[in-house]
Amino acid sequence: MSAFTRTELLITVISRLLRGCHHVAVGASSPIPGSGALLARSLSSGDMRVSVLGSRRNNFFTNGGVELFDLAAQGRIDAFFLGGGQIDGQGNINLVGVGGYPRGNVRWPGSFGSAYLYFLIPRVILFREEHTRRVMVPQVDFVSAPGTSDGVHRPGGPFAMVTGLGLFYFDRDRRRFRLASVHPRHTVEEIRDNTGFDFDYPAVVPETPGPDESILAKIRGPIRAEIAETYPRFAERLTQKP
Repeated sequence: MSAFTRTELLITVISRLLRGCHHVAVGASSPIPGSGALLARSLSSGDMRVSVLGSRRNNFFTNGGVELFDLAAQGRIDAFFLGGGQIDGQGNINLVGVGGYPRGNVRWPGSFGSAYLYFLIPRVILFREEHTRRVMVPQVDFVSAPGTSDGVHRPGGPFAMVTGLGLFYFDRDRRRFRLASVHPRHTVEEIRDNTGFDFDYPAVVPETPGPDESILAKIRGPIRAEIAETYPRFAERLTQKP
């Protein structure tokens, strides 16, 4: 198997998580999730729609987030991606800042529609390349969007979390993450050392399988060319040798 980069691995992992989806939406500043969604579509039977905000070719919205929210409310989006400056073990995310609100020490862009989409879209994938105790905290400083909710009808919520170290699934009944696989060249011990919350994992944690030759050819060829329309600099870096 050819050598692959971490970015190519993450794109591949995301594409696998989207199997069976009919409509995947990708928000702003999300080149890796966008590439993963486009790869998933290229591997599907042809009935998957991918909407990438900021794209002309892969975005049928004419009014941006408003139409995205409407489709989510109608149950017409199967998967979406969220990140956070902080993520805790209950799947809560913080997009507001660090420190006591409203006078925190650090301010981030804000929640926008994260909580709304987190409640409605059934397969929300949390994505954050950085996996450190600065990001993976025991409890977020501010809950931009809660991972779980009591006493309300909630079709949506966290499905999985992809980081630069591993792949996690979220157990909504136990309200905890479970480590599913460790990325190549990393270990469970490294993940534990860099995570501020407890999580479950089996006695033997498998290694995340990388892309095969055919998948790499797609990523480095048509997927790179397609994502370049929205993220040209990211596409340039995809051609760099591992």
